[in-house]
Amino acid sequence: MNALAPQHRAAVQDILDRLDFTFQIRTPSRKVRLATVEKLYDRPRLCAAMWRYCQFVPTFYTFEVPPASFTVDDLRGLHGTMTLIYKRPGYRIYLADGRVERGRMNNPMAVGAKMVTAYRYHEGPNGLEGHLQTWTALDSALLGFLSRPFRSYIQKRQEEFIAYIFFNIAQGSEFAESHPQEFWEPLQRESDPVALAEFEAAFGRNWKRK
Repeated sequence: MNALAPQHRAAVQDILDRLDFTFQIRTPSRKVRLATVEKLYDRPRLCAAMWRYCQFVPTFYTFEVPPASFTVDDLRGLHGTMTLIYKRPGYRIYLADGRVERGRMNNPMAVGAKMVTAYRYHEGPNGLEGHLQTWTALDSALLGFLSRPFRSYIQKRQEEFIAYIFFNIAQGSEFAESHPQEFWEPLQRESDPVALAEFEAAFGRNWKRK
């Protein structure tokens, strides 16, 4: 907490004071270098474009909100904003403000929540390994009350979903490290100049020679 900026410290403390769910998981090892995933984490628009090309679901679109935030939207009722509030090699903390519209995940009403996610990752003997901790507060006391009978189920689904997201990012990073050329043509078809520029910044301009 002491390493956070005052406004971020206050936002984190607010979530902890209203806490509804918390969990931690370890992500499976992947044969990818830490430097590669760092490049993609620093370029969420490129990361989302590569996610779409790999046909992971749901289909995400992202847009940067300077200086350190980006929006995430699947265009079907799942959307939010992620803000990077702390960063050092192998460790990131995000604040997330998300919303799932009614029916998107079979939910009877719209659900809004704020989340703190702390992600540690390093290169172990079997590749990239990660440890994820998450704290979540629902946006209304009513939602918190109504969710009580289903807490274990909701927490399990949240764990599965977050683990799925980070596993796919690592898997996509592994593929990008081996075959970056596979992504260039689909990125050109989408004609997103930001994603194309981020690709060249991440993988260089001489990747065609590999």
